[in-house]
Amino acid sequence: MARQKGLMKYVGTIGDIRHFKIKGQQGFFAGMVGGPTAEQVKTAPEFERTRENMNEFGGCARAGKSVRTALSALMSKMADSQVTGRLTSVMKKINLEDGTEARGYRKVEISTQRNYLLGFEFDKKLSLSGVFNAPYDVTHTTGRDSADFTVAPFNPADLISAPSGATHFRLINALAVVADFVYNATTGTYEPDDIANNELSVIEYSSYIPLNTAFTGSTLTATFPTAPTLGTNVTVIQCIGIEFFQEVNGNYYAFNSGNCLRIEDAF
Repeated sequence: MARQKGLMKYVGTIGDIRHFKIKGQQGFFAGMVGGPTAEQVKTAPEFERTRENMNEFGGCARAGKSVRTALSALMSKMADSQVTGRLTSVMKKINLEDGTEARGYRKVEISTQRNYLLGFEFDKKLSLSGVFNAPYDVTHTTGRDSADFTVAPFNPADLISAPSGATHFRLINALAVVADFVYNATTGTYEPDDIANNELSVIEYSSYIPLNTAFTGSTLTATFPTAPTLGTNVTVIQCIGIEFFQEVNGNYYAFNSGNCLRIEDAF
């Protein structure tokens, strides 16, 4: 694949050369026009492996979308532009671990491969540990319907890397349920194994905490309001994060930068 370096910037096809942009990357790219038709990919025997890969990729994309949907209230200010692809990639790793179904129909069995989710940063350029270094702990109930984010006393000026101009911050404790995804031969698509609880979520915020004053510590508890019964085919993802504000005359204005969110636990 060629990469255009000249002054002319355009997309589309000229002769046998197709010019295009790639989301998340700088510059313009070029490649030869051609390849198999859509009908060939759908029906030709030589593309059987391709169809299997496409089928499983679709299931992984749906599983990743469930995470983003459950946490949609946080995505616009916490996630980077490539979070969709990165979550799908994690789900694909989980998908490859399934040894019970035939290739092309393997499950996205998150409940048995939760370790792949741990430490996932919703903004790959901004790690939570690079912004928030205060001592903390996370715990959850045996029923998995509630979880705590406990922060010990600390001095924000020493252990928080805040963006310039910020005066306050809030801590975030979020829970999201994502089910295992299995292939449904009747519908021809991957579907959540627990439709009722999939994408269930709750997000709790701390109060506005000043950056220039020692913090006395607190426990932020997130609890599902409906007390759901969660089976072994679902996973509860606990995310913790921090967001920044500037206080002006009693009003708090959110920052678009410096905020970050991470999957801290999955149970």
